[in-house]
Amino acid sequence: MITLKGENIYLRALEPNDLEFVYALENDETIWEVSNTQTPYSRFLIRQYLENAHQDIYEAKQLRLAICKEEDFPAIGLIDLFEFDPKNNRAGIGILIGSNENRNQGIGSEALGLLIQYAFHQLNLNQLFANIDVENESSISLFTKFGFEKIGVKKQWNLVDGKYKDEALFQLINQ
Repeated sequence: MITLKGENIYLRALEPNDLEFVYALENDETIWEVSNTQTPYSRFLIRQYLENAHQDIYEAKQLRLAICKEEDFPAIGLIDLFEFDPKNNRAGIGILIGSNENRNQGIGSEALGLLIQYAFHQLNLNQLFANIDVENESSISLFTKFGFEKIGVKKQWNLVDGKYKDEALFQLINQ
């Protein structure tokens, strides 16, 4: 699918052999804060999720894609559309690059650009939104680079390590 292929990366549907990668990411407590996860996931639950990943976005109300390097099939990150609302033509968008060695190389930027184009041109969405911790400067920089605008701050929104943290809401309108 050319739509989801960039110069250095491509986005693909999740496969059964992504089990260990997804399991490792979902159970990495250092990123639970950005994914609002509170409990570990079993391999059984992730296997079930992967078995149902064939559902289309209209049925599942979400789309999770693996981010892969051009020359390689294994996933290095995940990018999601979530809270898909076909009535109002909007969805949330989130991204996670798995290891530090793959960060700050333009991979996230290329993946985000591909999914924005897909959402606006294939799914005909009117808008995308992202929920970002106000202290997550790298994510704020990434999303604002694509024209996302901060439209509000949810005060004391997430409880992290016993302290409440603010979360900003960013929005991109398809124009």
